[in-house]
Amino acid sequence: MQFDQTPLPGAHLIRPDPVHDERGFFARSFCVREFAAHGLETAFVQHSTSYNIRRGTLRGLHFQRPPHGEAKLVRCLSGAIWDVIVDLRPGSAGFGRWQGFELTAGNRHQLYIPKGFAHGFQTLADDSEVGYLISAFHAPGGARGIRHDDPALAIDWPLAPVAVSERDRSWPDLAAIADGLPA
Repeated sequence: MQFDQTPLPGAHLIRPDPVHDERGFFARSFCVREFAAHGLETAFVQHSTSYNIRRGTLRGLHFQRPPHGEAKLVRCLSGAIWDVIVDLRPGSAGFGRWQGFELTAGNRHQLYIPKGFAHGFQTLADDSEVGYLISAFHAPGGARGIRHDDPALAIDWPLAPVAVSERDRSWPDLAAIADGLPA
């Protein structure tokens, strides 16, 4: 696996190192030793899937408030997504900045998202499925979000959203919650 540090500290784009032969290829998608060597979380207590029917579906931007913070390893299993993270760590050089990545079933890239980030994605193809490895058990009381269309973030979503949940449409802007984020 190749671990590429993103412009947001602690977040990594992980690319496979496939070994090809006449059958196809073999590649690792996770290795405790390699993740630990890069200072990344190695214990993922939940594995989840998100299936999305329509191109343009938007989910997020979600995060868990401490003490329920969670690291995630996100991969597109079918279709394609534009995966976005926002650094919510007060004091971080990247605080309030976002970064987007195209994850597809074809490129097999994964995004490692450390604790303290909001996460969301938009599907770029019909029938897109996303797999998550999550480092903490779901805590409904810690679930929060920020608006995907917060003008201060100015996220460059590739498509006009065709489906966004009512909950995701009602999250506040980052400025409304920034003072309440723990250091």
